[in-house]
Amino acid sequence: MAMTRYARQMILPEIGAAGQARLAAARVLVVGAGGLGSTVLPLLAGAGVGALRVVDHDVIEESNLHRQTLYRMSDLGRPKAAVATDELRRLNPDCAVTPEVARLDPSRARAWVAEAELVIDAADAFAVTYALSDACLAAGVPLIAASVLGRAGHVGGFCGGAPSYRAVFPDLPPGLQNCASGGVMGPAVAVLGALQAQMALSVLLGLEPSPLGLLCRVDLASWQVTGFRFDGASEPSVAGPVLLGADELLPGDMVIELRDVVEAPVPAVPGARRVSPEGCASLAPAPEERLVFACTSGLRAWRAAQGALARGHRAAVLA
Repeated sequence: MAMTRYARQMILPEIGAAGQARLAAARVLVVGAGGLGSTVLPLLAGAGVGALRVVDHDVIEESNLHRQTLYRMSDLGRPKAAVATDELRRLNPDCAVTPEVARLDPSRARAWVAEAELVIDAADAFAVTYALSDACLAAGVPLIAASVLGRAGHVGGFCGGAPSYRAVFPDLPPGLQNCASGGVMGPAVAVLGALQAQMALSVLLGLEPSPLGLLCRVDLASWQVTGFRFDGASEPSVAGPVLLGADELLPGDMVIELRDVVEAPVPAVPGARRVSPEGCASLAPAPEERLVFACTSGLRAWRAAQGALARGHRAAVLA
C-alpha cells in the first residue's frame, strides 16, 4: 500500500494508519454503477477500500452521460460494471475490483451480502433496495441506500444493528417515479452519491456518531438539507409483498407480466401471462396458486401484488 496516496486522509486523527488498514481490509458490495455509482465507486477506490464487488446488468447509453461521468462516448454499448471496473483499476491498483454483469435478485443478494462487510445500494431501483435491505437485515450487514429524482433525494444507513429500510419506508408513495420518467440533474445525483461514500467510509472506520439509523434529505431546489434519526423504528408487523428471484418460482405460480410486447418483447419468464396493471383486479387464481407480478422496476408489480393480497390472494413480486 502506497501511504503517500492516502496521506491527506491518514493525517486525520480519526483515521491514521490503523483506520487506513481497516479500509484496506474492507469488502464492499456496490449494487449499481450508474449515476450514484459513478460518484460512489471512485471515492471508495480512491480512499483505499480494499475490495469492491460492482453489480450492474445494464449497458452504457448516451442518455446516461450527463450524470454518469465515470463513462465516455467511446464506452457506449459496453456493460457498466465492466467499464467501471476498468476505470477503478486504473484509478487505484490497490483496490481489488470484481465486476458482476448481472441483475440483482433476492437469491444473488443473499449470496453476495454474506460475503460483504458493507453494502451500498446505488441502483436507485425500488425492488433492489428492498431485496438488499431484507438480505442485510437477516445477515446483520450495514446498508447505505440512496435515491434521487429531479433535484432532491435521500440517503440513509440501515441494518447492521439499525432498523431496515422497510422500517422507515414500509410502503411506496403513490406517485413514485424514476429518473427515466421524472428526470434528474447530474449534480444532485453526485451530491447524494458523495454522501453515500462518506457514510460508507464512516461505518467502515467506526466513526461516531454512526450514520446507521440516520436519514438525510437533500433538496437542491429549495437548498434545504434535513435529517432525522430512526434508531427506535420498529420493523413492520405486516411485511409488504415478498420479493422473489426467478430461481425461487414454484411450479404452481402464475407469473403475470405487466409490460406489453412493445416495452418487453420477451416476458420476464417463459410462459408468463401478459396482463395490464388495470386488468389485475379481475385475476382469479385458484387457492393453491400464487400470483407473481413482474415489471421493469418493480413499482407496478409491487402495487399489483398489494392489490392481490388485499383481495385475499397469495402474491409476490419477481425482482
